[in-house]
Amino acid sequence: MARNDGIDRTVARNQDLETPADVAKVQEHNEREKDSYSNQDIVPERTSLNVHFKAPTDDYVKMFEQMEQDGVISTRGLKPDAVKYGELVFDVNSAYFYNRGGYEFAKQFYADAYKAAAEIVGGEQYILSAVMHADERNRAMSEALGEDVYHYHLHVVYIPVVEKQILWSKRCKDEALRGTVKEVITQVSRSKKWESKPVLDEDGNPMLNARGKKILRSSYSVLQDDFFHFMRVAGYTDLERGERGSTEEHLTVTQFKVQAEQQRLEAVTGQVAQAEQNLEDAKADTAKQKKKLESLQKETKAAKTIALTVQDIEVMGKKATFGNNITLTPDECRTLKDYAVSSFAEKAEKIKYKQKFEQAEKSAKTWKQRYDALHEQYQELKKKAQPFLDALEIASEKVRAFINSILIRGKQTQEHEHPARKRGQDMEL
Repeated sequence: MARNDGIDRTVARNQDLETPADVAKVQEHNEREKDSYSNQDIVPERTSLNVHFKAPTDDYVKMFEQMEQDGVISTRGLKPDAVKYGELVFDVNSAYFYNRGGYEFAKQFYADAYKAAAEIVGGEQYILSAVMHADERNRAMSEALGEDVYHYHLHVVYIPVVEKQILWSKRCKDEALRGTVKEVITQVSRSKKWESKPVLDEDGNPMLNARGKKILRSSYSVLQDDFFHFMRVAGYTDLERGERGSTEEHLTVTQFKVQAEQQRLEAVTGQVAQAEQNLEDAKADTAKQKKKLESLQKETKAAKTIALTVQDIEVMGKKATFGNNITLTPDECRTLKDYAVSSFAEKAEKIKYKQKFEQAEKSAKTWKQRYDALHEQYQELKKKAQPFLDALEIASEKVRAFINSILIRGKQTQEHEHPARKRGQDMEL
């Protein structure tokens, strides 16, 4: 299931094609040989957009037989029921391509991924077919986003091979040749191709567990590392390493949009709260200054030099003997000056805090409007995506239960078929 963390991850899977029926089934799917498909997400009108980085020259089995006849591969020493075919599937969540241009970007990405596949299998000559599917619709994302979104991925069918040295036997007449390399063949071998390898320490030596045995690392884990590092080197630095066996359902875009809207909503909520706090602070400051002004007014009225009426002011001063000038006594001049300064100071304080209050109130109103709009958008998007998120959670539980039942049956079968080996393992433990 999608992690809902907005991170794009590489996914590399390897599966064995154990029987001719498995090979035929994969060929029908990969090469789109059927007239109709049970998978309703396949859009036949887009099949022409599928891209072959290596097209098969015949059916897969006949190609294998021809390569064996030509000496390209060898089945010497191979058991009749040995696995001769494998399939790699390279993938990234659909959101990665959706957010970067879709089809054209996917073609370039998987062209580079094909180069990685050629290195992983040991050479392009061992690849039977490599095709990018562009005709599979991602139903969940399409319905959630209201537009067609496609799941781009790469199928690579190959022959697992290793180089094997054939030595001269002890029956060789030339004693000098006995035990030396007679020839090197390219042997078909799934088990040797994907055998687990020891974990190395900083000095390149195998790491040991508490019992002194080598700690092994799954080759499928190495496959994940190889694919991830190759794509990073190819320039796709915006990807993270995925996990083997991931059941990515490609709902990352929808989930990420919901998550992003939620984060934006939380951010705006915080800003609204801050604006409201600023408003409260401004109101508190205003109330505080109002009290100061009231106190100042009381002090002014209590002061004898300032406690004047209009009539008292009008009778101040005496008209000069000559001209229209008014003369004031020093005490009268001082009184008017003090009163004027106090009055202007009071008026300035009132204007200052009135402006501060109005500005804070306007800011809070703006943030409140943005908060209400984002909250409504978030609720609509969450309501739209919820059915798919619920479906994924239910599907995940069913898949987990199914896998557990398979593992239990497999364990019971193994114990039934190999009781002696189990007893031996118990004794070793």
